[in-house]
Amino acid sequence: MTTELTGRTAIITGASRGIGLAIGQRLAQAGANVVLTSRDQQSADAAAAQIDGDALGVAAHVAEDDAAQRCVDLTLERFGSIDILVNNAGTNPAFGPLIDQDHGRFAKIFDVNLWGPLLWTSCAVKSWMGEHGGAVVNTASIGGMSSAPLMGMYNATKAALIHVTKQLALELSPGVRVNAICPGVVRTKLAEVLWQEHEQALSTTMPLGRIGEPVDVADAVAFLVSDAASWITGQTLVVDGGQILGDATGFRAGHGG
Repeated sequence: MTTELTGRTAIITGASRGIGLAIGQRLAQAGANVVLTSRDQQSADAAAAQIDGDALGVAAHVAEDDAAQRCVDLTLERFGSIDILVNNAGTNPAFGPLIDQDHGRFAKIFDVNLWGPLLWTSCAVKSWMGEHGGAVVNTASIGGMSSAPLMGMYNATKAALIHVTKQLALELSPGVRVNAICPGVVRTKLAEVLWQEHEQALSTTMPLGRIGEPVDVADAVAFLVSDAASWITGQTLVVDGGQILGDATGFRAGHGG
């Protein structure tokens, strides 16, 4: 079993930059045709232009039913299959304490981070994967497995997405595999508040000594959607440099690391 993806087609939502774009580039490198979504066509086209391979950019708001179905239809028209779906689009308009949130921010963050993956998976399964099989990967977060100051609403959406991943893996078995990735702090615009002002101090606490790069997550996705992971479903792969284990500083002292 290899991570070769030649002849397969992948849709990646939220792929104009950061982790989504890196996933598109990595899957294309493995031979896949890739469809990249962004909220506006210009950004989607710019992302597609950064892919070394056959790529299509599609403007689609992740939480809109018509936009999701249109993208699925365009993908089938252009490439003839949807073998891989990466539900990567995410947002965090609700940074702050839970009791300070309003319903508007609550609705937006759950629409994008939870309804979006459900919607796109439904469209892909009903239009292609249900009959032909496929692999779905949901971008969750280590925040969905723990608690952190000011991140309560975002982390709640990611905890729900981890649960939904397991539920979908059961409901769509055996033809469609569904897994989740849980990145830690990665060098992206969405996560800037978590690293930009104190990257060195944060890196020092991490077992592997650095924050993540988008390609670190992309490599994990490339594995999960490939035949090398053909007996893996309903799982959550943590990609965080060991961050979820805790502060590594004191553990290194004994050997001078």
